[in-house]
Amino acid sequence: MSKTLYVTDMDGTLLGPDSKISRDTARIITDLSEHGAIITVATARTPATVEPLLCDTLTSGPAIVMTGASLWNREQKKYMSPAFIEPVTAVAVRDVMESYGLAPFVYILPDDQVLRAFHPAELSAADRVFVDNRSNLELKKFIIGKEPDMADNNSHCIILFAMGQPQAVFDAAAELENLSVGCSISAYTDPCSGGIGVLEVKAPDTSKANSVRMVADMVGADRIVAFGDNINDLSMMAVADVAVAVGNAVPRVLEAADKVIGTNETDSVARFILSDFTETTTNTCGKYL
Repeated sequence: MSKTLYVTDMDGTLLGPDSKISRDTARIITDLSEHGAIITVATARTPATVEPLLCDTLTSGPAIVMTGASLWNREQKKYMSPAFIEPVTAVAVRDVMESYGLAPFVYILPDDQVLRAFHPAELSAADRVFVDNRSNLELKKFIIGKEPDMADNNSHCIILFAMGQPQAVFDAAAELENLSVGCSISAYTDPCSGGIGVLEVKAPDTSKANSVRMVADMVGADRIVAFGDNINDLSMMAVADVAVAVGNAVPRVLEAADKVIGTNETDSVARFILSDFTETTTNTCGKYL
């Protein structure tokens, strides 16, 4: 019998406009998971915010975090298969970002599994909001005003992340591509943050798509249904058997989708999974339809 992996982006897709999971979505996904549905998330977020957001939501299969830089075992609270950036490459990437006026957060993953986010410069307004919304988290610590020792071969740099004016973000991304640093580079505007530019740099061959394939192999799925709303979801939608865009997705995602459902205001992802899972299995979980 066919086994489906349902994988959904979080912000703008599974999460509502308040950046939270609604009570109905949490109930539906938990109920489906208890009936054997394989549902997980693929997000730019780190486990430090994924766990609080999913605290009332049962999922199965590893979560894809930091846009594919690692998997996260929710049950064991451990990173799985993290991909690290070579120290000399991390330094070069940081220097390019700073040359465009972007002050990156440098994410280091020590052996204690608590992510450190270093930021050596004065925080911008967007950076300050980002930090304030993520303070006092169990799985992530901010270290402001200090640089990590990225020349150390054991620095375990997993991602460099910067926010700024979109033009600076896209120009920095273009230079990094021209330099052929070999990393995975994502540059996009974040509609959830007022159109601020976001630049993410990760280890080579790191993407939501590659991580989705990895998770599908791990859980034995032969069918993938992926949900997204923004540019960094396109890679996993491209490898999905069914690519689904929420109604509030950006135009390129809407164009790439096999199906377009309701917006993230109406529990659309959870209800689509419920309908699809009920239709494709012998389970009857229709009490929310």
